[in-house]
Amino acid sequence: MKKKSLKQAYSRWAKSTAEIAGNSYVFMGAVSIVVIWAISGPFFDFSETWQLVINTSTTIITFLMIFLIQNTQNRDTEAIQVKLEELIRVSSKARNQLIDMEEKDEEEIRKIREDIWMSARKGCEPERQSSTQ
Repeated sequence: MKKKSLKQAYSRWAKSTAEIAGNSYVFMGAVSIVVIWAISGPFFDFSETWQLVINTSTTIITFLMIFLIQNTQNRDTEAIQVKLEELIRVSSKARNQLIDMEEKDEEEIRKIREDIWMSARKGCEPERQSSTQ
């Protein structure tokens, strides 16, 4: 139970942080920090410590943002997948075998894609196959 609440808390935090980080004001703030850092170079004689400050800061921020972006991307992809599966499920002309496309191997996906492209070129519906294949 505690694991679920921790996951939910992280998900909420990641979502709100991603919204904040994607804001144009945050971007302008980051640009401002870099400009201030660059302008301050002569005051610190462009020392190794001066360079280390920006290198360390950007490395840490980049490292953390990777996990944040991956979490957000995973959640968005999963939501889109559910929506697409629902559309496929309720469409009488859709092939139900498309519902679990992300579970198929590359060769199966390639074959289905070619079938759909060939049908589109011919202007007809793709051949319907059972979802057990």
